[in-house]
Amino acid sequence: MDTVISSAQNPKIKAISHLKNRRERDETGLFLIEGYRELKRAVEGGIVIEQLFICPELFFGSNEPQLIQEMRTAGAEIISCPAHLFEKFSYRDRPDGLVAIAKQMRRALQEIEAPTFLVIAESIEKPGNLGTILRSADGVGADGVVVCDRCTDIYNPNVVRASVGTLFTLPVIEAGSEETLQWLKENKVQIVAATPAASAVFTEVDLSGPVAIVVGTEQLGLSNFWMKQADIQVKIPMLGAADSLNVATATTLLLYEVIRQRTHGRSICR
Repeated sequence: MDTVISSAQNPKIKAISHLKNRRERDETGLFLIEGYRELKRAVEGGIVIEQLFICPELFFGSNEPQLIQEMRTAGAEIISCPAHLFEKFSYRDRPDGLVAIAKQMRRALQEIEAPTFLVIAESIEKPGNLGTILRSADGVGADGVVVCDRCTDIYNPNVVRASVGTLFTLPVIEAGSEETLQWLKENKVQIVAATPAASAVFTEVDLSGPVAIVVGTEQLGLSNFWMKQADIQVKIPMLGAADSLNVATATTLLLYEVIRQRTHGRSICR
């Protein structure tokens, strides 16, 4: 039988609200997933859902009951609450009545076998940018994204939201830069550093082989560590007053250039 909550003092309401904080997520190994699309992809990606909080009066469409039943069958506790309580732990302006508590997944570099197309994101600061990078990496069919020396928690609710749930369908690994560099060398993956200081334009270098596109923090760009280790440094031409693009936008351009080169002469549309 599903649980019904009507009081803001209920411990379950307090517990889910605390998961908005990174320290609580780190200590418990749990995180929040909000939204139908994100939860659907979490289920498809095999993410373990422990509790699902629902508010039927906020549902947008007719597919929610089927998804809820899937999670119920998988063992999730279903908890129903009214809108005024649901909005206490929702992080959206227009919640759709679905928020889950899930177990964090831990992946290792070695889980990606024979990598040929990767994104290395070093010290990305803004959750929205990291989530967008994940979404773009998924869009081009990259083998995975490695988050090095993290500034942003990959389980931040805004990373989940900006990725539109691709966090759960794409291998996303947290690792140190030195460990990642060694792994790339062992797998003979060419390191491509994106920097406005480069002399080569990104469309003029060969990206058709195994590559890792390395991008850095929004304010300072890539560290000296990655700049020195890069096999190629590339830039995106800037013809206006700004000297660089938003890191997520730049990453997207670079990723689709890889696809363009690998699929030259034929459509990449499915």
